[in-house]
Amino acid sequence: MPMKVEPGKLTALAVHLHGRRIGVISRLAGDRQVFAFEQDYVDDLQRPSLSLSFKGRSGGIVTSVRPVTRRVPPFFSNLLPEGVLRAYLAEKAGVKTEREFFLLAVLGEDLPGAVTVTSLEAGEASDHPDIEHERRPEGVLHFSLAGVQLKFSAVLEAAGGLTIPARGVGGSWIVKLPSMQFPSVPENEFAMLELARAAGIAVPAVKLIPVEEIHGLPKDTSRLKGSALAVERFDRAPGGRRIHMEDFAQVFGVFPDRKYEGHSYANLASVLWAETTEESTYEFVRRLVFSVLIGNGDMHLKNWSLLYPDEHTPVLSPAYDLLATLPYIPEDQLALSFGGSRSLQEMTVDRVRRFADTAGLPLKSLRDIVRDTVERTAAAWKNLAQRELLPAEIDAAIDRQIQLVAANSEV
Repeated sequence: MPMKVEPGKLTALAVHLHGRRIGVISRLAGDRQVFAFEQDYVDDLQRPSLSLSFKGRSGGIVTSVRPVTRRVPPFFSNLLPEGVLRAYLAEKAGVKTEREFFLLAVLGEDLPGAVTVTSLEAGEASDHPDIEHERRPEGVLHFSLAGVQLKFSAVLEAAGGLTIPARGVGGSWIVKLPSMQFPSVPENEFAMLELARAAGIAVPAVKLIPVEEIHGLPKDTSRLKGSALAVERFDRAPGGRRIHMEDFAQVFGVFPDRKYEGHSYANLASVLWAETTEESTYEFVRRLVFSVLIGNGDMHLKNWSLLYPDEHTPVLSPAYDLLATLPYIPEDQLALSFGGSRSLQEMTVDRVRRFADTAGLPLKSLRDIVRDTVERTAAAWKNLAQRELLPAEIDAAIDRQIQLVAANSEV
């Protein structure tokens, strides 16, 4: 059963990383929340990494944090879903969408990465002012997959189907349901992920599954027809072991609603160059060029992530949320600035040079990556079998975009 909150008693949440308690989020007077690390975690020189946002300039850990009002601190706020997904799960859990402390308490069993959050108080009540319903529904979904699209954590069956766990915990696949606003979004993303794979970009395993073949979906999603996109979770290893991860909104310590502002792609590249490997940095550039080629205007801070496979050292995660948005939004632009521009129309020498100068990367290497990515993507698109899944107008829009950018990319 989902947790219930007794009036006034839920004042602290324990934060665990790889099963180890590393800190506490406390609810203070004035509707403020503050996070503090456990001292034994601070003192441990071999501690697993939580976030680059807590890394000091000298390499130590930043322990001084400010309370935030109404919300939880940015790292934890970014673990929670947004938009329609937040509204849906909050309604199912009986929690007000804007009260992140209580939403995190309800959804903390299966967060992205290796973080879990649990209540430090045991209580059962129904009249807390931030809990809307006295009765809690059976089988409430106990996981939080950051993002806005309606999606669920699922377990792959031996026969190839997918089952949504009754409590929503432990799934190793993400199921993304069809959009009620735009046509063929799962097919679009599936095709773009397979195109990326064919162009040499690292992506997780994906499949399209008819919605009616997914077992355990909430009854109120039955009105959705067509296919869902299933993506294997790269933050889960065989046997269910959790691999820690963070997105770049967490890296920069900003709230999710600032995922389109305040930073450029060069800022992300600078972090990767300093904190990861040359390979991760150049892979980031490949994906950025690929996003321009397919007309993907939604690669904001939360659509780039770091993984910590050894619990300490970050690497760029596999690519995800690769969707051609131009067929739906003809005037769309890049989510962040690339070489001083958000245009999806070209990849010029000047643009790449400005990006390289700001990020502190070697220009020649970037120009080679741009040329190679354009050539490989254009060639792979011509022979991509998954194009047959796309409606004619979406296929035509992507085809025009790839040809346009390829023609305008003189580097």
